[in-house]
Amino acid sequence: MLLCLFRKWEERLKDIEELASSYKRRPLCPRYKPQLSKPWQATPVWKLFHRQTQAFNFAKTCKQDVHVFALEKNAENKQRIYLVTTYTELWFYYRTYNETSLMHCYEVIPEEAVCKLYFDLEFYIPANQEADGKQMVADLIEFICKKIDEHYGIKCSLEDVLNLDSSTKEKFSCHLIFLLHNAAFKNNIHIGNFLRKFLQPAVLLTRKRDATVPVVVSRSQSCKAATDLPSSLENQTVTKDVSHKNPDLSFLIVNGKHGEKQLFVDLGVYTKNRNFRLYKSSKAGNSVVLDIAEDNRFVPEPVKNSCIEEQYFLSSLICNVRFSDSLKILSCDNPKEAKEKSTDLDGSVSNGGYQFSPYPEIDNFVLFLVNKDNVQGGIRRWNYFSLEQLLVYDISKYRWCMNIGRAHKSNNIMIVIDLKSENWYQKCHDPVCRAENFKSECEYFFVLPTILQLLMLSVGVVNTVVLLVFLSLKSCKPIPDLTEFL
Repeated sequence: MLLCLFRKWEERLKDIEELASSYKRRPLCPRYKPQLSKPWQATPVWKLFHRQTQAFNFAKTCKQDVHVFALEKNAENKQRIYLVTTYTELWFYYRTYNETSLMHCYEVIPEEAVCKLYFDLEFYIPANQEADGKQMVADLIEFICKKIDEHYGIKCSLEDVLNLDSSTKEKFSCHLIFLLHNAAFKNNIHIGNFLRKFLQPAVLLTRKRDATVPVVVSRSQSCKAATDLPSSLENQTVTKDVSHKNPDLSFLIVNGKHGEKQLFVDLGVYTKNRNFRLYKSSKAGNSVVLDIAEDNRFVPEPVKNSCIEEQYFLSSLICNVRFSDSLKILSCDNPKEAKEKSTDLDGSVSNGGYQFSPYPEIDNFVLFLVNKDNVQGGIRRWNYFSLEQLLVYDISKYRWCMNIGRAHKSNNIMIVIDLKSENWYQKCHDPVCRAENFKSECEYFFVLPTILQLLMLSVGVVNTVVLLVFLSLKSCKPIPDLTEFL
């Protein structure tokens, strides 16, 4: 009897020791619990979805600054699930979970979202024995900085570029993230247009060097811009011109696995809802993570209540761009698309040729706001900030400023729509108003003015007001001022 009890005790002791050893190797992570003493910590939001669309729909309903991330589960079928959470909560778990699907994590870059300039660079080392990856990266950064200065008047250098490396013996691979001073691109489609415009000479050189093999512009997706390039006869003339202007672009041409010529820059990563691998993450089935490159020159500024690793993480996030009056939005339209979108929202010709936002009802609401006092205002352009869920409209012709109580003579205004709080407010491009950091009082926006007009036409103003009172009581929100829509 005693011998039997002793054996059972030994078995239990062995199980406990194995469990303790397991916890030592993979310690349990404490739960994320924001504290009142730490107001910068966001309210917990952690929701998983099997479909990307479901994740985005849920994110739109959250009042917190949430974002969508993709987690790679299986290396064989590349299956992914989608996580909705805040940057703060993700980092809390991300820094600890070293052996979970969190370490195969991707940022989902929302369609139409303002974002940083980013690159995915790679080449197959056995087919490019003489290639110096570090020098190629340095040359590319120098070239892009020069073009940004020429095209947008913005200075940048190696110190403004976060260089993340995940190279192996077989493949050179790195990501570059440009942290421009007070500037970001309208969205990643505009980044693609910008790069195709200035890297087109390299594509032409690729064609010239390898006429027998189709050009592989992108490793992940064929690039439409390549099909829009001149014919072979024109190529020779254009190549001579661009070679003279850009004699060093040949460094961008590398050999593919099968001997084909392709670009060092992957032009296929500038599509809607693109998944871009996070800092410190690896691909499923691979242990090589994206880490700070040896030749990285970017160092984030110290921030109170945040470690340097967290700042590198936040700096690497493509859509981590906060709206401010001084932020310059960089755009580069595709020439074909620009022709199709050459009219402004009020019907007049637009310099930028901007189209409707993803929220046409809100576009109509903004147009109602800026069409009064015998002034027919219009929407010059709009920008979407996914970080704060803001739609920022630059207004044309209508310049009434709530700060000074009159219209500005030459400076335009902005209408800012907060999608989370369902409020709107006005800001200015005027230097004096910007210096004061002026922001008008927030007002609730009613997103159905066109339906209101139809209601008023069909059932009359009185019945429409009765309906609005009923809806207001149901939703506990104020009745919109109907005079805005009459």
